[in-house]
Amino acid sequence: MTLSSLAAEPPAQAESHPAQAEPHHAQAESYGAPAAPPPDRPGVIELRLAAFAAHRRARFPLGPFTLFAGPSGSGKSAVLRAYEALARLGGGAELGEVFPDPVACVPERARPDAQKRRGFRIGCTVDGPQGPVRLDVAVQAEPELRVVGERLSAGGLTLLETALRDPGRPVVQAAWHTAGSSAVTRGPLPDDRLGTALLPLRLAGRTEGERQVLAAAEQMVVALRSVYACDPSPGRMRAATPLGAGRLLRGCDNLADVLWRTRSECGHRYAHLVAAVRAGCAGPVADVLAEPLGDGTVRALLDRGDGVRTHLGLLGDGELRYLALALVLLTGPGVLEVDLVGEVPAALQTLTVLADGLDRGLDVRQAGELVRLAARMCERGHIRLVGAVSDAVRVCGDDGLDGVEGVTVVDLTP
Repeated sequence: MTLSSLAAEPPAQAESHPAQAEPHHAQAESYGAPAAPPPDRPGVIELRLAAFAAHRRARFPLGPFTLFAGPSGSGKSAVLRAYEALARLGGGAELGEVFPDPVACVPERARPDAQKRRGFRIGCTVDGPQGPVRLDVAVQAEPELRVVGERLSAGGLTLLETALRDPGRPVVQAAWHTAGSSAVTRGPLPDDRLGTALLPLRLAGRTEGERQVLAAAEQMVVALRSVYACDPSPGRMRAATPLGAGRLLRGCDNLADVLWRTRSECGHRYAHLVAAVRAGCAGPVADVLAEPLGDGTVRALLDRGDGVRTHLGLLGDGELRYLALALVLLTGPGVLEVDLVGEVPAALQTLTVLADGLDRGLDVRQAGELVRLAARMCERGHIRLVGAVSDAVRVCGDDGLDGVEGVTVVDLTP
């Protein structure tokens, strides 16, 4: 594999017969003017799936609030899966943890090369204080999982590039920009981790070139690590949950515990949560409560305002998913189970929520209310949201987006 192949067509060990791949031009429609992220807060502005699952040569623009829309099988979940994979790699996770079934990420019609190698390619661009920084990664899925190439670049300058030189060794050869006595410095990096995430631990920043590399790598890592992937599971949310740290899990299983914690921490946001629940749940809602049961568990209730309290276990799936997603949008990284960059102030990080099936189980009214709430939170810079919906017209039609600005819809309909 040559390093230049990362910027052109995917190499043989990362993809097969690329000449047959047709570019995918996603139809992105922006409703209103998306609020640009503050320059001191890095954010992902483009996701690239050069060869991943059902996607070939795909480039997707991302705003503060982006919805991927399309029917089942159009590749919405694959987009969010690739984003989450980059986030976990940016946090330093090993390749095997991120891709437990790497063959499922290989394009279906990809054929192995002469060495029986197949793989996939993903990448993204992050904007922030250093300007746009681009990352592209080529991963070999067969016969063994490994990173075979990586490129980090900014302003037309390649800051880091790696390549697999000796298939018999578990390393890639890396070259990073130095601009000192020599233009680049070379050395080995492990082939089971993202090199960009390792650079802050490897470089001392002695030269201006190394400091430039470090700044770009840190911007990329900060943007990628602050990600919360959310897919509420109503079946798990109905039961009482043990009192714990109050950090909301991916499936929102411990919703009652988080409500118990957050009610006393921020009355202003909790009031907004009650208002959102009132707009999206059937019947009157005066308050959202959580009560300990005396056995170390807590359960959540809706106060109907007339002496009646409805246990969340009695709510429908759509109501539970709506409540959980509203809570996610109105809380923050201190409540959600995310891997923030501890050495970077929270004010310089933006939480990105990934929500697959954002409209799953919701009726038109609930979907519209959730979109409005998400748009308000994203406009304020509280969060960024990348979600997937089955029907953009139902969720984001003229009625659903009345008065809503800043929503970018990417249509994946074939």
